[in-house]
Amino acid sequence: MTTEVEETVTVRGECAPGFEEVARAFAQNFRDGTQTGAGVSVYLRGREVVNLWGGFADEAAGRPWERDTLAVLASPTKSVAAGALFVLIERGVLELDAPIARYWPEFAAAGKESVTLRMLLAQRTGVVALDSDPITYEKLRTGRPVVEALAAARPEWAPGTAHGYHAMTFGHMVSEVVRRVTGSTVGRFFAEEIAGPLGLECFIGLPEDRLPRLATMVPSKAEVLMDGGAAGQVTELLAALGDPSSLTFRATIGSMSFDADTGDDAKRVRLENASYDGVADAGSLARYFAALIGEVDGVRLAGPALVDQIRREHSAGRCRTMLMDTSWGLGMMLPDGPLYPASAGPLGSFGLAGATGSFACAVPGQQLAFAYVPGGGSHVVDRLDPRARRVAEAVHRSAAAH
Repeated sequence: MTTEVEETVTVRGECAPGFEEVARAFAQNFRDGTQTGAGVSVYLRGREVVNLWGGFADEAAGRPWERDTLAVLASPTKSVAAGALFVLIERGVLELDAPIARYWPEFAAAGKESVTLRMLLAQRTGVVALDSDPITYEKLRTGRPVVEALAAARPEWAPGTAHGYHAMTFGHMVSEVVRRVTGSTVGRFFAEEIAGPLGLECFIGLPEDRLPRLATMVPSKAEVLMDGGAAGQVTELLAALGDPSSLTFRATIGSMSFDADTGDDAKRVRLENASYDGVADAGSLARYFAALIGEVDGVRLAGPALVDQIRREHSAGRCRTMLMDTSWGLGMMLPDGPLYPASAGPLGSFGLAGATGSFACAVPGQQLAFAYVPGGGSHVVDRLDPRARRVAEAVHRSAAAH
């Protein structure tokens, strides 16, 4: 299908009968002027039923968004990294309730000897801040300094007693566990054991030859974020982000140190930052989520028992770092909460949204998975991006009729 949106934007791709509402919702984001370029993909029972794209990968250069345009995912990178743990758990190489120190002995320092993989996947380790030794471009490039800082880190709360979003630390802890048991970093393991068999264009560490396909990200504007937030909640979050003594600041802004050059997406995404800098096209991200909950062309990543663990509530209530109510399964957020409302995913689903506006979700009971991947930052900080929510709601209404 090809749909003209006003005079300047064309939505292209395929949409199976019954999913036309998804195309309309996707096009509406362009009409609203909130979406510069994006892609959306939907899988139902292991088969892709929607793959749409439109707008610009680089508006200034006039470069159009294509089916295979890649974009920075931000937080959904964590869900991709978690896939490596899921595969290794299925293979019996890792155990959910084993202490991380069994695989990474140095991690036992500073009272972390009892921290388990389950706690890590449920955002309950307390190891959320590296502000005393922030992540830099050079540390990402070499890898080891970040790992050493995590091994020495002291938890911000007694592990297992509360939860808080591991915004900057999660992916690096996952990667080191994977490296200790396989010899490969999480990016290399994902590429060889998951992306390869499934034919995914999804990366933690973008190869040089894929750079021409990377969308130029349009950053969020601070004034837009403040205007777009819900009263009260966003004030508390933004105040905390501006307070260097707060755990919110320390676990996010304070845990990284990039200058204008090394903070550039095109430079940083070539490194392995499994917490934030993953890259994918919409079709590949949706296909990955589909393979978590069912068979896709002969490949399934997690069996039914593990999927039940992933979607079971492990953490709920006030997040120590985001200062709002969130709910987590294993490696994935669950509905219902401001960052993942029930309208964007029914009970029993799981997924993750990012500061770039990206969102991916899987509904095991319906064998449904989808991904929305835009080229611009989210317009809000305290709830799911309205662009992603509009598309997600259309996906769920359409799938309900099948």
